Amino acid sequence: MTDKKQSLLRRCTDKLFGGIDMKWWKVIVLAVASAVITFIFLVVPIFENTSFYNMGVTFEAWILLAVFIMANCKKPLESALKTFVFFLISQPLIYLFQVPFSNMGWGLFMYYRYWFYWTLLTFPMAFAGWYIRKKNWLSLLILSPALIFLTFTYVNSFIYSFKHFPYQLVTGLFCLGQVLLYLYVFTPKLWMRLTGFLVPLAAVLIIALVTPEVETNVTTFLPDDQVLTEAAVITNDNAELAEISVHSTGENSTILIQAHKYGTTDFTVKDGAKEYKYTLEIYEDNDGHTQTKITRNN
Repeated sequence: MTDKKQSLLRRCTDKLFGGIDMKWWKVIVLAVASAVITFIFLVVPIFENTSFYNMGVTFEAWILLAVFIMANCKKPLESALKTFVFFLISQPLIYLFQVPFSNMGWGLFMYYRYWFYWTLLTFPMAFAGWYIRKKNWLSLLILSPALIFLTFTYVNSFIYSFKHFPYQLVTGLFCLGQVLLYLYVFTPKLWMRLTGFLVPLAAVLIIALVTPEVETNVTTFLPDDQVLTEAAVITNDNAELAEISVHSTGENSTILIQAHKYGTTDFTVKDGAKEYKYTLEIYEDNDGHTQTKITRNN
């Protein structure tokens, strides 16, 4: 019975990751469908602060979709082209669908720049990524960055879920499942699978021991919606608490906060002859999420 179950599992995984003819129309349909689903998770209130909301913010779901496309392409160039086009269609659509529902309107597209850079990188990454189909030590080497990222995510999600159950439990299970799936599908030997599972896990646990109390990056508007110029600079009274810098200028001016600890710090924005003073508070809310609050001092 066990052999039959394993055989059935192998047939299913071989079909999903290598047995589908990834035609162009399938890539386009998958891109549009992924964008619609992500849009729903981002806009419908019931999904806010859940693992499903993460699909529009972090990488874990998109790694699975990229691996699915790469594994079902016949050549490296085909893998690169189709993965690139998939992201080139899906990511802008997510922002486009949100425009009517966002108070930022078309300004929401300022956040697409981050995903556009990653979209460009998908071409060389998917070209090299196609070689996971070889199912040997090279597959493990190519998969290692994704395995490390997914391991980091599931470890932190389980820790967070333990403190604030059941938040992020689905994300943890989803990422752990991906690690086990990729090792099962693309590595044929037990030592490869153990290496692919244990080495990233050990690295993540070691990193967790030396990382700051908080590690959160937030891009936000100033509370008084100041319009900053290219000359704007920020000085912060407590750089150990957070690093604060100008992220974008012009009509939709934003600042980038890289938080390391909970606490309060004052910072000053100097833009030519103008000077603005603010207080930044970094704290954990009742749901266990790291939050930032900025108030104007003058």
